[in-house]
Amino acid sequence: MASSSLTSVASPFLQTEFRSKRTAKFHTRCSISKCPFTPLSVAPLKASVSNTNTCPITTNSVSDTDTTPITTPVSSDTDTDTTQTPVQQEPLPQLETTKNLPLRRIPGDYGLPFVGPIKDRLDYFYNEGRDKFFRTRIHKYKSTVFRANMPPGPFISSNPNVIVLLDGKSFPILFDNSKIEKRDLFTGTFMPSLELTGGYRILSYLDPSEPKHDQLKRFLFFLLKFRSSHFIPEFRSSYTKLFDTLEKDLEKSGKAVFADVNDQEAFNYLSKAFFGVNPSETSLKTDGPSIVTKWTLLQLGPILTLGLPKCIEEPLLHTVRLPPALVKKDYQRLYDFFYEASSGSILAEAVRLGVSKEEAVHNLIFATCFNTFGGMKILFPNMLKWIGRAGVNLHAKLAREIRSVVKSNGGKVTMAGLEQMPLVKSVVYESFRIEPPVSLQYGKAKHDLVIENHENAFEVKEGEMLFGFQPFATKDSKIFDRAEEFVADRFIGEEGEKLLKHVLWSNGPETEQPTVGNKQCAGKDFVVLFSRLLVVELFLRYDTFGINVEKAPIGSAITFSSLKRATY
Repeated sequence: MASSSLTSVASPFLQTEFRSKRTAKFHTRCSISKCPFTPLSVAPLKASVSNTNTCPITTNSVSDTDTTPITTPVSSDTDTDTTQTPVQQEPLPQLETTKNLPLRRIPGDYGLPFVGPIKDRLDYFYNEGRDKFFRTRIHKYKSTVFRANMPPGPFISSNPNVIVLLDGKSFPILFDNSKIEKRDLFTGTFMPSLELTGGYRILSYLDPSEPKHDQLKRFLFFLLKFRSSHFIPEFRSSYTKLFDTLEKDLEKSGKAVFADVNDQEAFNYLSKAFFGVNPSETSLKTDGPSIVTKWTLLQLGPILTLGLPKCIEEPLLHTVRLPPALVKKDYQRLYDFFYEASSGSILAEAVRLGVSKEEAVHNLIFATCFNTFGGMKILFPNMLKWIGRAGVNLHAKLAREIRSVVKSNGGKVTMAGLEQMPLVKSVVYESFRIEPPVSLQYGKAKHDLVIENHENAFEVKEGEMLFGFQPFATKDSKIFDRAEEFVADRFIGEEGEKLLKHVLWSNGPETEQPTVGNKQCAGKDFVVLFSRLLVVELFLRYDTFGINVEKAPIGSAITFSSLKRATY
């Protein structure tokens, strides 16, 4: 973690092609993994800054997560639910563990066929809610590892049975390619229709053992390196427009909604940064964000709640799949835009790597729109929420650091300059830790294995599905002090740097890099880059800000109530 420039990495997503029959054609000329785009090496954080202030912001329904600390009580196999059908298990062999932890049967069960998964789904979405669903079972089973069913279940998912991992020690097993398979598990226990991606299994659904994984991940690495010089200037251009618009909205109505403006500028930014094309100057015009939202809903609807009445949402989203035909024409518009935008050097590189132009375009759409744009829709509001809540003292420290570094670099925002901002880096990492943009991770055991939490070891059989809920793993109180709090300077200094290995948002530790041989986000360092850039642009322009926060179907809904222009 020493370089200050975007570098070429010959690797993150990988290996043997598992061909899928194409079910739809989207162009006559030729018909990202859980995250965004490439490696920006991160320099060590050095300075030490503390943040203890709160600020006068208004928050409505601000708590997206239960702030009750996660505890891991002493294990007990007697505190289990006996009203459901238990899982039939063979006697446990005498297995060795790394710290001679006691071997314990995995507590919990899946209930009666059909009935158990429906009950868990209703509890997860409505009766308890997501965080309470996990928290109550931690206390019930006295374990952060247990069995449960994950949505959607009947009739969309044929097997919703999973082993749940809710601590920072057991969760990383999901990154071990020697033990875990990731084939077709991007969205969990079900897979969206291939008609939504042109008939292709996209990179995010490929296991590193598949050859096509290697080709497609190299293709994304190429794109990131090829266009890296545009990332900073295009961000500054797009988000200058965003803040100009927010200021006008504040003047006009006394408030400014972040989401609508951010959606448009984020889509414009990615289009210009990756392809050098402004979508508003094409036939796509300003329709990109709304099309992407509809297209994404058809893929994620079975595992989302939109806040609709249960009697509507259950049959509409969680029981049957919405038909891909609902977005076929809109998706064709996206395809045409991306085909034209990437023609030339980008698609030529895809062909050189052995990927057809058609397949490359569908992967570009997914990596840009689903992974990266979707991540910005979640990540940016969440970052603003936590920074806003932290208060004016933190705002002042960020402003001083950012303005000092930019001034010393001739008034320019540069890669090297960003590496000289330890508090900015720490704030971004803390945002990723406390509320990671991708919260659900899945993997299937390749063979019999043993997993461990802090108290016990557990045997997992070949073929069993492991599921990790990342917000609990990255708020493990046995790893992080004040784990439920947003601590702005948590990752500053030598001790802070050591904690980065427990920041897992990118489908791997922050201290590791994506390669073609792993499933870590190809755009990991690009995401870190534009997240820092948002903080930099915000505090170059403003001394402080006020916000109202509400819960949204995904992430937070931010409304600015004030923006105080920079006074020094």
